[in-house]
Amino acid sequence: MKKSIFFRVGVILSLLLFFCQNLSAQNFILNDDSLIDQRAKDKINQIGDEAKSKLGVNIYVYAKSTLGLDENIKTKEKIEAIKNFENQILINVEKPYVLLTIAVEETHVNLLFSDDLKNQINKNEILDGYVVPLLASKDKNTLFAKVSAATLNGYAAIADTLAESKNIKLESSIGNSGKVSSTIWRVVMYTLIVLGLLAYTYAILKKRK
Repeated sequence: MKKSIFFRVGVILSLLLFFCQNLSAQNFILNDDSLIDQRAKDKINQIGDEAKSKLGVNIYVYAKSTLGLDENIKTKEKIEAIKNFENQILINVEKPYVLLTIAVEETHVNLLFSDDLKNQINKNEILDGYVVPLLASKDKNTLFAKVSAATLNGYAAIADTLAESKNIKLESSIGNSGKVSSTIWRVVMYTLIVLGLLAYTYAILKKRK
């Protein structure tokens, strides 16, 4: 009888501990349309929790497979529609914030952040160095894998950049692995371009002979 009571009490305490842990952990992925792998989600939220705790900044992700825009929409109208969409997301975020947005069908990626963080974050450096290369890579990886890698890569870069500006080390950081992946991609792309130009030049010279 006593063993049964102790067992029940243990189960109840375990459940309470589980719920308390999940209540204290914030979900920094506002939407992902099932585009991000669960392991990447877990790592993103781990980094997000530490960033909020140590840096006082909320880093969010909002990924969509499509925004449902008309295929024939004009570029100016498309930009305005995306801007309005992002503004709606910002209504529900907690300041200070950084928001990474991705819309796959519209080939759109963006980085939005509070005014007080503009001197700490280089938008183009993060997007061009950590996010876009992985999303645009022409390889055998699935879209699911690309979005997962690009999102985690960019998210980690944002957190590391903010941490470095305050001389703080994040234990959840993925280190230089993200930058290495982007660098490898660029080297491969540049090599293909150079080889293509050389092949084209060779073909032209051969015809002239």
